Amino acid sequence: MAKAKIVFMGTPDFAVPALQTLIDDAYDVVAVYCQPPRKSGRGQQVHRSPVHRLAEIHDIPVFTPSNFKTPHDRIVFASHEADLAIVAAYGLLLPQEVLNAPTFGCLNIHASLLPRWRGAAPIHRAIMSGDEKTGICLMRMEAGLDTGPIFAQREVAIDSAMTTGRLHDQLADTGAALLHDCLPEILSGALKAKPQMGETTYARKVAKSETQIDWELPAEMVDRQIRSMSPFPGAWFDVNGQRIKVLESKAVPGTNGKHGMVLDDNLLIGCGRGAIRLLKLQRAGKGPMEAKNFLRGFKLVSGTQLYLHP
Repeated sequence: MAKAKIVFMGTPDFAVPALQTLIDDAYDVVAVYCQPPRKSGRGQQVHRSPVHRLAEIHDIPVFTPSNFKTPHDRIVFASHEADLAIVAAYGLLLPQEVLNAPTFGCLNIHASLLPRWRGAAPIHRAIMSGDEKTGICLMRMEAGLDTGPIFAQREVAIDSAMTTGRLHDQLADTGAALLHDCLPEILSGALKAKPQMGETTYARKVAKSETQIDWELPAEMVDRQIRSMSPFPGAWFDVNGQRIKVLESKAVPGTNGKHGMVLDDNLLIGCGRGAIRLLKLQRAGKGPMEAKNFLRGFKLVSGTQLYLHP
């Protein structure tokens, strides 16, 4: 029996394991859709996305519409005559005409346990909120924001040292594994989608105003702020006009000291309650450094007061 015809829609690193799984499992991936190549870096070179590059390696036709507002883009999409479209961090909203085009509709690989953390930044928000677990959902897409029924989900634990970067990679691999396990049953109709159950929360994009470290918060919340924004966009503080990103940290609840005060010579900073140890940092124009290496080139001694910008 011929493998199903699949259109894959994804752009960043998160979507790469899922596409690779479809290729390894010998599905007929007839087209890949990504966001258009964009300029980036110091030389403003045009770069194709990670999914775009993987598709080209395997000679899969790639389409990069800016949106699906024109009839031409919708007609081209329908012309693939796909059995299913699989969407993972694509980055564009799909109109109903596109959602309806494949025989079995569109399947989304979403990085949360829906209906918790619908929206754009579910990984950041899960860590920021102190969730002990998150996961992956395979969801049938519909017009609402991540409102569709769920075919399958798989939990992933969030430990006290987890950063967004590490959780992102684990969830990407989990999504690919879940797709491998469940796609045959979804296509055969043996696995039925069920409505979402539970409290709904929304994962709005991380705003720039959330990235500056607020030392007045309890140490546990400062730690979650740092880990939720590592490596991107990066939580930061300012020292004499220099912005320092913090990529790893550890809360020290039993330690007291004025919030924003450097309490020792090894980057222990007082918070509104407790203190936090900074473990990995990054100066502008430099690579990430462990705390001891950072301190060799940037002194931050006990008694230094770190202030918030007004």
